[in-house]
Amino acid sequence: MEIKKSPKADLEKGKGLNFLLGLVVALAIVYVALEYRTYDKIEAYTRDKVDIADMEETILLEENEPEPEQPEPEQPQQQEVQLPEEFKVVDNTQKVEKIALVSVDESKPLPPPAPVAPVKVEEEEDKIHEVVESPAEFPGGYTALSKWLSKNLVYPEQAAEMGIQGKVIVRFVVEKDGSVTQATVVKGIDPALDKEALRVIQTMPKWKPGMQQGRAVRVRCTQPVQFKLQ
Repeated sequence: MEIKKSPKADLEKGKGLNFLLGLVVALAIVYVALEYRTYDKIEAYTRDKVDIADMEETILLEENEPEPEQPEPEQPQQQEVQLPEEFKVVDNTQKVEKIALVSVDESKPLPPPAPVAPVKVEEEEDKIHEVVESPAEFPGGYTALSKWLSKNLVYPEQAAEMGIQGKVIVRFVVEKDGSVTQATVVKGIDPALDKEALRVIQTMPKWKPGMQQGRAVRVRCTQPVQFKLQ
């Protein structure tokens, strides 16, 4: 048997409408809630913005504050010297002895100054000069000296037999009177030849003495004596 429902008792008929109404109400509630929250956020943002502006203004004011003036260096204080209010009176009546001045009588002549003893310049009579203004010279010059040595020189037989020859250097002093003294061999080659060179130099005639500042002086001379076999 088929069961039939009354149209009034049919619940499925108004189900869709009720769903739509509930959906509209829910959306309305959600919208209201969203509008309320947005308002709170805007207010909070506005407050934050105001706070930031205040902070910026505070920072600018702090930066524009003038720098404190540096104190000027203290000048050194001058010390004041305090003078005593009362001064003591000192006895200044002490007598000073007078100094007697010796007067000079201009009419009397002054004594003559003491004589100055002359300084004696000791002449170096014994000094032997190496270089003088006018050197000592053999009578007739160098050519005459060479001839005289060749004429008076005797060749030793032993040295000639052995074939010894060469030059002997002799040094001597020409005195102020022209005589020859202090003959010595500076460079020799053989004892016999050296002895003959000394002999011939010592037997030379007087030389013309050397002159220094217009007077005769002792002069040292050097003379080579040549020994040569022919």
